[in-house]
Amino acid sequence: MLKPVLAFVAVLSAGAIVTPTVSQAADFDSDVRTATVTYADLNLVSLAGRHVLQRRIFAAANSVCDIAAPKSLQLDRVIRTCRDVALDGARPQFEAAVAAALHPSVTVASAATLVIKGQ
Repeated sequence: MLKPVLAFVAVLSAGAIVTPTVSQAADFDSDVRTATVTYADLNLVSLAGRHVLQRRIFAAANSVCDIAAPKSLQLDRVIRTCRDVALDGARPQFEAAVAAALHPSVTVASAATLVIKGQ
């Protein structure tokens, strides 16, 4: 009985953390939607910190790929493809951030943020 309650609390708290850390930014050069995900508050050396960042990245990908239109199977495919592209684009940034945390001698130009781009 306690595990479902704890899981629910964890999901709620993760959502509270994602909301202020994901901000939409207009890309004036194109119609690509972007979101900035910060990880300055996370310890990426720990597995827990990396999992939180992965959840934030997934939430940002959902945010930039969400389309406010009636849902259909075709639209669902477009959204899923956009999310996959956004997550694929975020993967090297995530890996570089983790490498910088695990091996401080590695130099990665970063402001403790990732930029997630939709399609």
